[in-house]
Amino acid sequence: MDESVTAPVPRRGPPRALIGVLVVLLLALLAYVLFYRAGGESSDDAFIDGHAVAIASKVAGFTVNLPVRDNQHVQQGDLLVQIDPRDFSVARDTARAQLSSAEAQLRGAQAALALARINARDTVVSAQAQADSAAAALAKAAADLSRLRGVDARATTQQTIDAAVASEATARAQVADAQARLKIALAGDNSVRVAQSTVEQTGGQVDAARAQLAQAELNLGYAALRAPFSGRITRRLLEPGGYVQVGQSLMTVVSDETWVTANFKESQLARVAPGRKVEVRVDAYPDLRLTGVVDSIQAGTGSRFTTFPTENATGNYVKIVQRVPVKIVFDSGQKGADGLPLGLSVVPRVLP
Repeated sequence: MDESVTAPVPRRGPPRALIGVLVVLLLALLAYVLFYRAGGESSDDAFIDGHAVAIASKVAGFTVNLPVRDNQHVQQGDLLVQIDPRDFSVARDTARAQLSSAEAQLRGAQAALALARINARDTVVSAQAQADSAAAALAKAAADLSRLRGVDARATTQQTIDAAVASEATARAQVADAQARLKIALAGDNSVRVAQSTVEQTGGQVDAARAQLAQAELNLGYAALRAPFSGRITRRLLEPGGYVQVGQSLMTVVSDETWVTANFKESQLARVAPGRKVEVRVDAYPDLRLTGVVDSIQAGTGSRFTTFPTENATGNYVKIVQRVPVKIVFDSGQKGADGLPLGLSVVPRVLP
C-alpha cells in the first residue's frame, strides 16, 4: 500500500449553535401560529364599504355649469352642478312683489278695521246720548201732563190736555226707539265684523304669499347642487349643457371615510367583539397591511334583512350557518386607508 496517498478529510456539518438558533426560530414561529394567529377569527366574505350618495335635482332646467369630472375629489359644499337660475330668479321676484302687495292690502284692512271700531264706539256714545235725551223728554212730557190734569178744569182746555197727552206718548215712543238703537249699537256694528273678516282674509293672503316666496327662494337654491361631504365623484351621468329632470340621478359622491363590512359566521362571534384589534389585508394591494378595530355588530343576520326573509316555521328545516355583518373601522393616520374604492375584497383577521 502506498503510504503517500492520504485518507479523505470528512466534511464538517453546520455548527451546532446555528442549528439551535434555527430550532428556536421554528418553535417561535410554530407558537405564534398556534397560539396567536390561530386564536383569531378571519373572514374572506368582507369588502370595503363607505358612504355613497346619489346626487339628484329637485328642480328642472338646463345645465349652465358642470365644474366636476369623474373621479375628481371635492370638498363639502363645493359646486357640482349649476342649473340655469334665471327662471327661478324671476319666480322669486314675482313672489316678492305679490307679498308686498298682500302686505299693503293687509295694512289697509287693518286701518279700515280701526276706523270701523272708532265709528262703532261713536255710534254707541251717540245712541246713549239719544236715549238719555229721549228719557228726559219723556219725563218732561209726563210732568207737564200731570200738572195739566191737576189744574182746575176752568183754567185749561181739553185741547191743551189732549196736546200734552200726545206729547207724552210721542216722548215715550222716542224713548223706546232710542233704547232699541242703543241695544243695536252695544251689540256691535256689522261694519266692524266685516272689517275684521277682511283683515283675516288679507292676513291669509299674506301668509300664502310668504310661503310662495319661501318656495321660490328654495327653488333658486336648488338650482345649485353642492357636495354633501368631502369625497370623490363617480358615475357622472350628466354632460355640460344637458337638461336636468326632477329626481334625475346626475352623479354619485363617495365619501373619503371608508370601513370594512365583514360577514362572519355566527360560530365566530364569540371571539369577535367591539373593541378587538383587527388586521386587514386588501386583495387589490397585496403589500398593503392595515389595522383597525371592531366598531359594531349588526343586530341581525344578513338573511334576516333580505327582501324575502326565510320562514323556518313551516316545512322541513335545514340548518344553515348564518353570517352576521360586522363593521370594522380603520385606525386613523394610516397611509392608504382613506379613499379605497368601495367594494374591494379584503380579508380581516380579528386578533385574540
